[in-house]
Amino acid sequence: MNKYQTVEILLVEDSEHDAEMTMRVLKRRGIVNEIAWVKDGVEAVEYLFCEGEYADRDNGMPKLVLLDMKMPRMDGLQVLRKLKSAEKTRHIPVIMLTSSQEESDLMNSYLSGVNSYIVKPVDFEQFDETIAQVGMYWAVVNQTPG
Repeated sequence: MNKYQTVEILLVEDSEHDAEMTMRVLKRRGIVNEIAWVKDGVEAVEYLFCEGEYADRDNGMPKLVLLDMKMPRMDGLQVLRKLKSAEKTRHIPVIMLTSSQEESDLMNSYLSGVNSYIVKPVDFEQFDETIAQVGMYWAVVNQTPG
């Protein structure tokens, strides 16, 4: 993928295994063509705000951000709050895709403006089906501005 193209989904995931599985499901099911993967919250913010190594990226925004909760440097809640507080990014749907089942994480995510909170299934077939449904709805069916 050319890093200068507008992507349909920005995947923010520190686990290479989870990221690869997610991207594989979305592509295999024909849901999206362009997925950008960043490995932590700092990279996500730099990507979306065209800063750091992404300073030369065009200003196009993804249709959807799939955001992990527990990451190094900047966690998912910090990223979510930054995105929802900025005019440029507040309209982008953000799905917290996490292994955390903690009630406080769920509540804080919704209080911070998340559009959906999904706990990653451990079973591969369930994971496959969940990711496919999420991708189909948020990247294909749901309408977003711009």
